[in-house]
Amino acid sequence: MAAVKAPRRILERRAVGPLPKRDICKYWLAGRCNRNPCRFLHEAMPSSQISEHKQSRHHRLQGNQSLSKSKTWRREADSSTGTCSTQPPRKTDTCHNNKSICKSSNTVCKYWIDENCVHGDKCEFLHSWSCGKGFSLVTKLGGHKNAITGISLPSSLNKLVTVGKDKAMRIWDCNNGQCLSVENFESEVSCLTAEGSFVFAGIQNTIKGWNTLDQTSINLSCSSDKINVVTVEGDKIFAGTEDDGSILVWKSNASGYPEIAQPLRGHKSGVVCLRVGVKGSRMFSGSRDNTIRVWDLDTMECVETLYGHTSAVMSLICWETYLLSGSMDGTIKVWACKESGHIEVIHTQEEGHGVIALGGIHDEEDKAILLVSCDDSCVRLYDLPSFEERGRLFAKKEVCAIEVLGSEGIFVTGDATGQLAVWKLDGKPSSLR
Repeated sequence: MAAVKAPRRILERRAVGPLPKRDICKYWLAGRCNRNPCRFLHEAMPSSQISEHKQSRHHRLQGNQSLSKSKTWRREADSSTGTCSTQPPRKTDTCHNNKSICKSSNTVCKYWIDENCVHGDKCEFLHSWSCGKGFSLVTKLGGHKNAITGISLPSSLNKLVTVGKDKAMRIWDCNNGQCLSVENFESEVSCLTAEGSFVFAGIQNTIKGWNTLDQTSINLSCSSDKINVVTVEGDKIFAGTEDDGSILVWKSNASGYPEIAQPLRGHKSGVVCLRVGVKGSRMFSGSRDNTIRVWDLDTMECVETLYGHTSAVMSLICWETYLLSGSMDGTIKVWACKESGHIEVIHTQEEGHGVIALGGIHDEEDKAILLVSCDDSCVRLYDLPSFEERGRLFAKKEVCAIEVLGSEGIFVTGDATGQLAVWKLDGKPSSLR
């Protein structure tokens, strides 16, 4: 059979003038267009345009996901009633680091953090390590290769000490931010604390202590494979363990050397945080069993167990007569002692993200500021007692440790990548430049 030829008039019509310009089919670019015919073009673009198109589209998707996950409502204290009401967030006027206008999202651009955002000033997300007023970034300290687990500034040593999961302890000069020395260990360092001239670090099966005045050291052996937290009160050293939830205790003997004493037992899972009360007669312990235990340091007995959190209690801090606790359940709880003598929750702050670490500092007017690190790689600054947000600090990954250095308005954060950041409150003198 002879081939059927198209009528001449149709051929001529197809040849008249250029075809109207059409967009490239985005589903064809993604390799999943199922329309035939499709009203969009299935033609190749130059590779540079394809790359730019995909990167721009991916950036918008990631940004929208970040925005949807960010906390967009907060609870504020009503000064007239003392209760909390839910109100929309206030937009922050400036990003303090670069004085640029803050975006309404209060979310840092993940692509800017990785130094590959293609949108520049037109990006809808922040290109800054912080957002808010009253604080600024002093410097960043690089050197650790894994998560920071401890930051301390011994009172007798004008040097910053940091430890991490990279099995290293670093000592930094507070005047110029230079790393002075590095000590490597056989296993990761899980925690760090300073008391007077002593520095104590938790390492597998051992707590190592150094006297920064005479350079002497001590080793305190223990049966637990991992020490989560170490604190010192008077002549006693306390260590929270991961294995069985016990709190190991060492007490100084007549010669001043610590001797192991009866451990404190009661928690059913690992003890993550310890905090001694303002008066020094009570110690609080937070655990992965979702509880907080209150210990009498005179009798060394548990006098009360606090329930309320639904996940691990990661951090504790004392402010005036209150105890504040942060948990992976996404809440901060404020506890107070009632007339009955029992400690009860008087306020719950919903964060929407797991709380990893808490810190406290006072500004130039002596107002208390709460530092809250969450697992969204963000640290929020709240005024107390209103919980009004002052601003936010951003990191590449979640901030694992926060340490306030003296009364000069300096505090240090350490994240899960090993990055240290030194921050300063405005209006406070600073010795670290």
